[in-house]
Amino acid sequence: MTSRILRQVLKRSCVAAAGAALLQFFASTHAQEVELLRTGADPARVAAFVTALEQNLPYVPGEMLVRYRSGTRVARQLSALTAIERDVSAVNTRWLGNTALITGLPPDDSEHQAAVLRLQPEIEYAHPNYIQHLHAVPNDPLFSRQWNMTEINMPQAWDINVSAGRGVIVAVLDSGLTTLNANVGLRFPLPPLGLTLETFSIPFRTNPDLDFSHVLPGAEFTATGPWSLVSGQRALFDAEGHGTHVAGTINEWTNNNFGFTGVASGATLLPIKVCVTDTDAIMAWGRDLRIQASAGGCDVAGVIQGIRYAVDNGAKVLNLSLGGPQPAPAYVDALKYAVSKGAFVAISVGNDALDGNSTTYPAAYAANIAGVVAVGATTPRETRALYSNFGSYVELAAPGGEGGGVGADRHCGADGEVIWQIGPNAADLYALPPRFDRYVEMPDCGTSMASPHVAGAAALLYSQGVTDPAAIEAALERFAVDLGTPGRDPEFGYGLIDVRAALRGLGVVR
Repeated sequence: MTSRILRQVLKRSCVAAAGAALLQFFASTHAQEVELLRTGADPARVAAFVTALEQNLPYVPGEMLVRYRSGTRVARQLSALTAIERDVSAVNTRWLGNTALITGLPPDDSEHQAAVLRLQPEIEYAHPNYIQHLHAVPNDPLFSRQWNMTEINMPQAWDINVSAGRGVIVAVLDSGLTTLNANVGLRFPLPPLGLTLETFSIPFRTNPDLDFSHVLPGAEFTATGPWSLVSGQRALFDAEGHGTHVAGTINEWTNNNFGFTGVASGATLLPIKVCVTDTDAIMAWGRDLRIQASAGGCDVAGVIQGIRYAVDNGAKVLNLSLGGPQPAPAYVDALKYAVSKGAFVAISVGNDALDGNSTTYPAAYAANIAGVVAVGATTPRETRALYSNFGSYVELAAPGGEGGGVGADRHCGADGEVIWQIGPNAADLYALPPRFDRYVEMPDCGTSMASPHVAGAAALLYSQGVTDPAAIEAALERFAVDLGTPGRDPEFGYGLIDVRAALRGLGVVR
């Protein structure tokens, strides 16, 4: 464990930071300062989440996701809980559809508690609230570096779908997106010991290569938020950069003579923050944290809430570039709910092929749910990226960039082998105090970068009139470019998506 302040700046895994040029700098010294408020967060949940970070736990202690068998009365539900807690008066239950998020349980071995609960006749499933992790020819001047767009035939696809997905809401469940233009006064611990708090003016600015007339206010489902201004305006921000990069691949402002391009730039973006970093935790907790580099994550309960919020608020395409090795059946209910509401879901399969290739959830559930797709990553040579997980649950592949190594030695390839978008300056995010107002050319690699290509393609198909999630999946799979072993295989699934072929194959002629 190392102090967050003594680290100062984290080395981001799978990011080729060399050569990233500063594109946009907003001078904030003369901007009016406003107050940022943390609203609705439960202090006990913040404390539990921080404990998980500092102790490197795979779950939030004292929290469980449970589904009771149909028809179980409240009295019987409480009776089942007494198997792990004699006094259930401190237990709180929040319903996420048919799944109950139970908090206030003893902060003991949650895996053992879940096993005991599963033995009770009232319980259909029970598992800890696991913490999962993030998996990174228009006139835009930097388009020439986006090999990924030509690899999936995007220029020809834009000729067919000139609206680029207009009218479709695409939800990105990730580390958030900065939607705030203000200077905010916040208290942060001072180096070197992190014991003394001082108020700093923290600048926030929006991404200059996103058209915010196509961005909805969004929402946050994390233990450390949500936040708002005194005026009541929601205050989303990305303290990692991952969510901004993923959103850019889907929705980066195209044909604006600036920056890079997005697959479905005409679509409407719904940013939903479900993942946090230690910077988020420090802002909520108000003190230095002794946690490992790149610590943070996305608890399953928050992601489930985000899925349901997205589809209840009109999203027809969802992207989840996140996951973990622990089975979490609560995801199945949420994903089936999304499909039942007419929403297609793209999920990254994970980056652990060189480190045991463990099955990743929720991607592993995709194969059994029509309209939900597990996405692996390819390189500029149309080979499987070395890091990209493989297995029977992989259904499609999309550009994710070169990369290799395991653990702390993970790395991305050269500048011409990664996925580029405009994102926040990483050094600013990991400094204390942080700042959120400077943007750079941001390289990244991973299945996280592959999945949003599929989400963007789905938005184009949806705007073309293919509105059934299962039909969108079928079209992308039928017209994919077969790579590797002929037919569906564990490395590429049905193959590399070909967006032009999918659009034309549905009878659209241009």
